[in-house]
Formats: sequence, structure tokens, C-alpha cells
Amino acid sequence: MAVAILNIYLVLLFLLVHFGVVRFNLFWKASPFIVMAIVLICLFIPMGWGAPQGSALVVRNAVSIVPDVAGEVTDVPVVANAPLKSGDVLFKIDPTPYAAQVKAIDAQFKLARTRLGQMTQLFERDAGRGFDVEQRQSEADQLSGQLEAAQWNLDKTIVRAPSDGYVTNLALRKGARVANLPLSPVMAFIDTSNTIIGVEINQIDARYVAPGQEVEATFKFAPGQIYSGKVESVLQAIATGQAQTSGIAVAPRAIEAAPFVVRVKLDDAAFVNRLPAGSAGTAAIYTDHVKPTHIVRRVILRQVAILNYVNPF
Repeated sequence: MAVAILNIYLVLLFLLVHFGVVRFNLFWKASPFIVMAIVLICLFIPMGWGAPQGSALVVRNAVSIVPDVAGEVTDVPVVANAPLKSGDVLFKIDPTPYAAQVKAIDAQFKLARTRLGQMTQLFERDAGRGFDVEQRQSEADQLSGQLEAAQWNLDKTIVRAPSDGYVTNLALRKGARVANLPLSPVMAFIDTSNTIIGVEINQIDARYVAPGQEVEATFKFAPGQIYSGKVESVLQAIATGQAQTSGIAVAPRAIEAAPFVVRVKLDDAAFVNRLPAGSAGTAAIYTDHVKPTHIVRRVILRQVAILNYVNPF
């Protein structure tokens, strides 16, 4: 953009000299360097914090699906990368052993309740002991809890989608045996109920960024298009500033000014839902400072949007 402004000035200067409006003296010979210095100092350098620009990335939460019970998979009705609603069936586990457990405990629970009723009647007629009633009540309560846990296990043989989204990289098939181990997920579920768009802003330019400020973004996925939005939040921590629990002393390392991440929300919700996770682009944030630079940043961003047609990087 600075080169374009300089070229425009050179054309105007050529025309003024050619038609004799100005004399081509030392001042006018040096004027292009003066103009370039003024443009850099008064426009492009302040634009860094007045209207910062950075790389944008679309991120969605991934849920590692781990069954709550172990067993043999009897059905996998889900299709990879097909939209799912919260509660849709992902896969089913053979319920036979869990149904048998429910049936066995239910029979014991019914017998315990019958015994409890009989002991209660005897106690009310002064033909039994209160201790026996309390003991039968305790047995019935224990079996009730066991029955509830067994029924929960039976219900968990049907694994359902935790939210709206889709399953990706699906390899699970009927006949496979799955286990309820945290380190053994059987599929990856991508949550589409909440799309995160993050923008990396250099630390030197992030000083005036605040929630509610206007945002414009363009993506490789939609070249030539500009989408407006707002700043949601500025993340208050990055990995380089995180202290983790360990048994070693402080280990000095090279310090670099890694960019901060700003979370933004676009106004076009339908477009955001269509954006694949991992979509990359460029976004500009228009702060409350150095507002004249916003015009130049808007022009630059639209140039980037057009170049997205031919620039794969």
C-alpha cells in the first residue's frame, strides 16, 4: 500500500513538472523520500496498533468418545462427516450381560421388598422385632442402588452424540471390542455447537484491542469476501507464560514475543457454520485509536481477499 501511494505521488509529480506547474529543483527531487517518510511515520506505523491485522483460524472443540461400559460393538449407524444432532446414536454395545445383571438384581430387589413388607406387618402386630425391619430396609436400599447402577450401565450400551456435530476419521466397525479406558477413545467427535475464531495479533499491536471493537475477516475458503464481526475477548494467557507444576527448578529458556490471541465472532452465523475447522484467513481489528488508519487497513484487507483467489498460502 505504501508503494502504491508513492507511485501515485510520483505520477502527480511527473505531471506537474511536465506541464510546468512546478520547477524540478532539489526540493522536488527529494520530495518522494519526504513523502515516504511522512506516510510511514504518520500512517503505516500507527496503523499497527490503530487497526492491527493478523492471521485468523477457525477452531472447533473435539470430544474423544470413550464408552462408559466395555463390550462388543453390535452396530455403528453413524456415517463419517455427516451432521448429527445431540443425542443421535453413535454406536451400540452388546447389552446382553448388562440386561442379565439388571434382571438378576431386580429379582433380588423384589424379594427384598416382599420380605420388608412381611417383617413390617409382623412388627406392627407385635410379632416381630424392629431390628429385622431395619435390616430388611437396608437390604432393599442397597439392592435399589445396585439396580440403579446396573440400569445405568445398560443404558450406556447405547453411545450417543454429546452435542451437535459430526464424527470424523471413523474406523470403528461392528464386531470390535471396546473398553471404558480414558486413554482408549474409539472415535473423534467434532462439536459444531460452538465455533471459535481466533486471530493472532503481535504483542506490540495488541495494546488497544478490547471486546466489542469492529472486526473484518477474509478466509481462503471464501476468497474475495469480507465478513464483519466483533471482538469477543482477548485471551489473557498463552502457553509461553504458563507455569506448570513440576519437581524441577526454573529452567531458563529463550524468550520471544509470541502473538496474543483474540477471539472474535462474525455476524454471518450461517457462514460460520459452513466454515470447516482449520480454515485460515486474515482479520483486521479496528480499535478506538488512530482512526484515519482504518481506511488504509480496509483497503489492504480487501487486497488480501482478492489475492486469496490465487495465493494458496
